[in-house]
Amino acid sequence: MIPDVAEPVIRQLIEARGRLHSGTSTILDIGSSYGINAAIHRFPVNFGSLCRRYACREVMELDTEEMIRLDRHFYASWPDTGIGRFIGLDVSEPAIRYANAVGLHAAGVTMDLEAGALSASDADVIAPANILLSTGAVGYVTNRTYDRLLGATKTRPWVISFVLRMFPYDDFAATFAERGMVTEKLAGSAFVQRRFQDEGEFERSLSVLKARSIDTAGLEADGLFVAELYVSRPEADAKAMPLDDIVTVTSGRFRSFGSRYVQIGQQDGGRIAMQA
Repeated sequence: MIPDVAEPVIRQLIEARGRLHSGTSTILDIGSSYGINAAIHRFPVNFGSLCRRYACREVMELDTEEMIRLDRHFYASWPDTGIGRFIGLDVSEPAIRYANAVGLHAAGVTMDLEAGALSASDADVIAPANILLSTGAVGYVTNRTYDRLLGATKTRPWVISFVLRMFPYDDFAATFAERGMVTEKLAGSAFVQRRFQDEGEFERSLSVLKARSIDTAGLEADGLFVAELYVSRPEADAKAMPLDDIVTVTSGRFRSFGSRYVQIGQQDGGRIAMQA
C-alpha cells in the first residue's frame, strides 16, 4: 500500500522542487516494477482501483500482448496530471518493457547496479533525472546503486526514499554528503508499506528491529512493515525549503466519504467542482 500512502507526500516534494527549479520534473523510479508509481502520480487512479482491475478473472486470463494493448488505451483514457515524466529502473526486463509499452514510463533501464555499472546508452537514459524516487528499493539496493546513478545525472537531483525502519540509512546519507547533498528525515511520521508475507518474515523483522533498539509497539508488532521518509538534496535547496516546511501528512485522503467539493486548478483561484 506504500504507493497510495506515499503519493501525497511525493507530490508535495515534486511540486516544491518545481518551485525552485524551472523545467520538467523527470522522476527516476528505482525498483519501478510495472510502473505503479507512474500510474498513481500521472493519472487519477489509486492502488485499490488498479488491484480491482488486475485481479479480475477475465483480465488475469489475458496474454501479455493483449494486456499491453488494453492498458495502453486504459491509461490514455485518463487525463495526465502533468506532474512529470517517469523513467523506470528495475532488474525485471518484462516489467520495464510493459511500463514503456503502455506509456507509463518515457523510458526504462533494466540493470542490477549492485552488480555492474551503467552502460553508456543506459547512462544517457538516466541523465535527465532530477528526482530519484524509491518506495521500497532500499534494502534490496545499497548506496552503491545510488552512487552510480548520481554519476550519470546531469544535475544533483532530489532523492526521495521511503525506507523500512529495519534498514539503516547512514551509508546512503554519507554517499550523498560526498556530493554536497544534505539528508533530512521527516520526524514523527511513519508510512505503512505492506503486511508481512508469513510468520517467518514477521519474526525476522522484529528481531532485526529489536537489535537496533527500535520500538515496534503499534507498528511492526501489529503485523505491518513501516517505512520512514528521507530526502537528500543539494545543501542550497535544503536551506531554501526545509523538509518540514514542504511536507504535510494527511491521513484518510483516499477513504470514500461520498461526493465532495474539490478545487480544480490553483492559479487565479481555480474553480470548484463536485467529485463523486
